[in-house]
Amino acid sequence: MIPLDVQKFLEKHELKAIEFEEGSTPTAATAAAKLKVSVGQIAKSILLKGKNGNFFLVVCAGDKRIDSKKAKALTGTKIRMATAEELYNVLIFKPGEVCPFRESGIDYFIDSSLAEYDTVYPAAGTDSSGVPVTHEKLIAITGAAECDITG
Repeated sequence: MIPLDVQKFLEKHELKAIEFEEGSTPTAATAAAKLKVSVGQIAKSILLKGKNGNFFLVVCAGDKRIDSKKAKALTGTKIRMATAEELYNVLIFKPGEVCPFRESGIDYFIDSSLAEYDTVYPAAGTDSSGVPVTHEKLIAITGAAECDITG
C-alpha cells in the first residue's frame, strides 16, 4: 500500500501510481518487466551516505550505476550506499521501496541519464509500484538538482 504522505504528494502533483501485487517490482529489471518498458526508464532511487555523515538521494536510470568519482565531486565527500537500517531511519523506506516523493530534509539529485526518455517510472514508496512522469516534471516537483553522477 502506498504510504499516505506519498499518495498525497502524488495527488498534489496530479500523478497516479500504477500498482502491482506486493513485492513484484523491487528491482529496476522486475519493474521494467511489469511496466513493459526498458530498464533505463525505471527511475531508481538510491540513498547515499557521505563520509561527512550527510545523506543524499540520487534518482537515475535503472540501467546506470553511480560513478563514485562523480558522486564525490558532486557532494564534496566520499560516499557509499546507505545500509537498510540507515535507509529506513532517514526515509522510512525499505530497500526496493525508495522514491523521491517524500519530504525528507536531505538533498535530492536527478541524474541526466533519465532525460533521454519521454516517460520515467520512479516507485511510489512500495516494492510494487511505478509512477509515470516526465524527467522535467520529476525535477520540478521534487526540487532536485539535475546532475551527471552515473558512469
